Amino acid sequence: MSELVRARIDALLSKSKVMLFMKGTKLQPACGFSNTVVQILNTEGVEFDTFNVLADAELRDDLKLYSGWPTYPQLYVDGKLVGGCDIVSEMHETGALAGLLK
Repeated sequence: MSELVRARIDALLSKSKVMLFMKGTKLQPACGFSNTVVQILNTEGVEFDTFNVLADAELRDDLKLYSGWPTYPQLYVDGKLVGGCDIVSEMHETGALAGLLK
């Protein structure tokens, strides 16, 4: 991974407490998993930013190396990877996500 891409990822993560790297946008998710996480975050009532990984192939590929997570979406809170759709869904159901987002 290039230092430029690493710096871009770091900048995106520092931009917002809650950052979702997803397929599509908040208003138009491009896959069901991304849509599920957007809906969960909306239900939690938290402000969050998104990045459409479909719009940037280099960042999309390198973020998988950065995070060690092979799929999208990827949710980060305070710059740390929380996980993908399954983990976020489970945390939402148990109430753990609400605690993390506060």
